[in-house]
Amino acid sequence: MDASTLTSPPQASTVPAKQIEVVAAVIRHGNEIFATQRGYGDFKDWWEFPGGKIEQGESPREALIREIKEELNADIAVGNLIKTVEWNYPNFHLRLHCFWCELSSEVLHLNEHEAATWLTKDTLFSVKWLPADEVILKIIYENL
Repeated sequence: MDASTLTSPPQASTVPAKQIEVVAAVIRHGNEIFATQRGYGDFKDWWEFPGGKIEQGESPREALIREIKEELNADIAVGNLIKTVEWNYPNFHLRLHCFWCELSSEVLHLNEHEAATWLTKDTLFSVKWLPADEVILKIIYENL
């Protein structure tokens, strides 16, 4: 074996020590999807699907219902799991459970986000999505 065929040993995993498990609601109304713009933190002004952290003792579905009530003063019906996304951000590892959802109430109120919009198939890629949320956009696009 000559030097040109040698390979370096595998690199140690770069998974951050901090692990966060969250849920996201892909709220669908006809041919539109609801998106929210973050108003705080390192990713201020980026777009995401509303949701948040799963608290101890909660199922993902229970957490999603609670989070949407807190963030949007809205009630939702949680449908099927779209996908669970695993994503390494610089300071933490995110496990994001994304569910199809529908509004059970007519009114939404932004309690935590700086803006929100309804996106269509044509506008789905027009906003700057958080990287973990971006992973499921193709699935959403194909289902609109």
